[in-house]
Amino acid sequence: MTNEKLKVGIIIGSTRQGRNAEAVSNWMYDFASKRNDADYELVDLADYNLPFLGAAIPAETQQAAEAAIKAWSEKMASFDGYIFVAPEYNHAVSGALKNAIDFLNPELNNKAAGFVGYGSLGGARVIENLRLIFGELQVADVRTAVTFSLITDFENMSVFKPADYHAGNANEMLNQLLSWSGALKTVRN
Repeated sequence: MTNEKLKVGIIIGSTRQGRNAEAVSNWMYDFASKRNDADYELVDLADYNLPFLGAAIPAETQQAAEAAIKAWSEKMASFDGYIFVAPEYNHAVSGALKNAIDFLNPELNNKAAGFVGYGSLGGARVIENLRLIFGELQVADVRTAVTFSLITDFENMSVFKPADYHAGNANEMLNQLLSWSGALKTVRN
């Protein structure tokens, strides 16, 4: 294996107006980038106007929809590993993130994923939901996750102010993610 840095996509898993996902994702990106151990890139679902999988697409928007699906597929295929930043909506993954994942399969196979969740219980249920989904897609998810509580890590549930102790979980999640991503790269090559 070469000394080439692994490429890790940090996926902003919400497209909702007024979302907290952007602040949480920026925190994760800044934290990870300071380690200088991989090439990290933010990927915002809001930048991809993906149609609903299986929905009829009007002829006038067909070309734009196909271009969005292709761009999403190519972007996700370009990474060795992923960090999914996911809000917990109704005890599960956001509809936008689930829809986006459903457009993928071979792009994700034999890669690794780490999770950053947030919600009333730290996003624990969305992380468990994502683990089930990614098992089907042959993605190895790492044990340690970063979990932010809307009650304690956000002021008025909207201004992100994470406690310092999250750095320990973030470092451990990144260590595990890079180990698995590097190992699985040898499987794909």
